[in-house]
Amino acid sequence: MVFGREIILEVKNLSKVYDKEVLHIDHLALRRGRIYGIIGPSGAGKSTLLRLVNLLEPPSGGEIHFLGRPISMNGNVSRTDAARREMTLVFQKPLLFQTSVEENVAFGLKARRFTREEVRARVDILLGKVGMREFAGRHAGTLSGGEAQRVALARAVAFEPALLLLDEPTANLDPSNIELIERLILDLNRETAMTIVMVTHNIFQARRVAREVIFMHEGRVVETGETEKIFTSPEDPRTKAFVEGRMVY
Repeated sequence: MVFGREIILEVKNLSKVYDKEVLHIDHLALRRGRIYGIIGPSGAGKSTLLRLVNLLEPPSGGEIHFLGRPISMNGNVSRTDAARREMTLVFQKPLLFQTSVEENVAFGLKARRFTREEVRARVDILLGKVGMREFAGRHAGTLSGGEAQRVALARAVAFEPALLLLDEPTANLDPSNIELIERLILDLNRETAMTIVMVTHNIFQARRVAREVIFMHEGRVVETGETEKIFTSPEDPRTKAFVEGRMVY
């Protein structure tokens, strides 16, 4: 497939080796404005893929193209920095600064030199969206797990990145927080055309939220496709076994 305008992210022959090769993706292309759910057994390489794309770790080999340009941790510094400003990763365990909720959400906006008025307006809107407006002045260290994850997500999307990467964003959260975060993901995608890639162990969540699903197994992409097709008529028997709950992991 040719790197094209509709493609926001494309990887080719991407690999990662620790003591052994844990990831090898021949080719994967993600289109603008879609929500992707990445599913697969534990150890399939899902989180590793997000870390490589977000330039937190260098790949052992292969190419990553973002917004039509090649990026790498050892490549053109200005291009890599520009890519980092257009994508963000939210971890399963939220990492918040030891300051107030509103200062956490405002951080990326201030770093990108938004005006004081713009920062104040965006923070207020986002805290409203995640149901945390009344917590604006509270210290982030006093929040519950669900509250902290909502703040982390608000902070991540405050500057409207082109690509939002989510690594198990609702793991271990209660149903009300899960519902709120899923609704925010859908709203963000609809309102801003943000491309969202979500790793999840919850296949029901992938079916609810994602427009396309990527199934990974043993470090490789086995199958990709429209969500309903993956769940109702997958082509690969391993995909079928996984979505039917017959794959042991």
